[in-house]
Amino acid sequence: MRRDHELAARRLDASLPGVRAPRGHLHPITQIERDIVAFFTGLGFAVEEGPEVETQWNNFEALNIPPDHPARDMQATFFVDGGHVLRTHTSPVQIRAMTGRQPPFRFIVPGRVYRNDRSPRHSPMFHQVEGFMVDERVSFADLKGVLYAFQRHMMGTDVELRFRASYFPFTEPSAELDYRCLLCAGAGCATCSQSGWIEAGGCGMIHPVVLANCGLDPERFQGFAFGMTLDRAAMLRFGVPNIHLLFEGDLRVLEQI
Repeated sequence: MRRDHELAARRLDASLPGVRAPRGHLHPITQIERDIVAFFTGLGFAVEEGPEVETQWNNFEALNIPPDHPARDMQATFFVDGGHVLRTHTSPVQIRAMTGRQPPFRFIVPGRVYRNDRSPRHSPMFHQVEGFMVDERVSFADLKGVLYAFQRHMMGTDVELRFRASYFPFTEPSAELDYRCLLCAGAGCATCSQSGWIEAGGCGMIHPVVLANCGLDPERFQGFAFGMTLDRAAMLRFGVPNIHLLFEGDLRVLEQI
């Protein structure tokens, strides 16, 4: 009799709703990457990929960065066996994509890159997206139009942007694109180093030497290129104050995004 009461008390009521298992979601970086790829493929860009372990020729020399160039120190490169490197940017894919092809072409290149750097805005491994377009009539105005449209798509139509003259060995002229910090509205915070602005990435017209290294005639073809980090875009879109929170796997953080 006691056993019958125990079984009756624990009897399963099949009419009760089941307990739903918790569902995950795409990582913020994956969400940003898919959004970027969808935007640029809508503009006619093709997606290109390349290896993360690269030759020094593709990562440096072909991009007009010779062995004694100070930019190699700035990159804080991770070297691996066989004289190869963990790519410090996605620009080596630009070399691979342009070599053996004839313009016109336009590519978008998302992927992981590696630099020996760590701060609230930097990580030894982070994600970049590279974009470039080459044809017989390509101008800096084309570059600005594409980047303005892209940043407004990513950050909203009210985002404030600025171009600053800069230097990169693989573009000439070169510029850096900044947007006003969305976390502090430009007032200054730890994420923007109290400046009110956050660097989105670099851009410019592809250097004639780079075109020539890929077998293209720089007298005939011109092109623009840009590169930017996906991680900073994710920080601003989702309000994450420290880039490392994106990679530490803390569910208390990820469930809020």
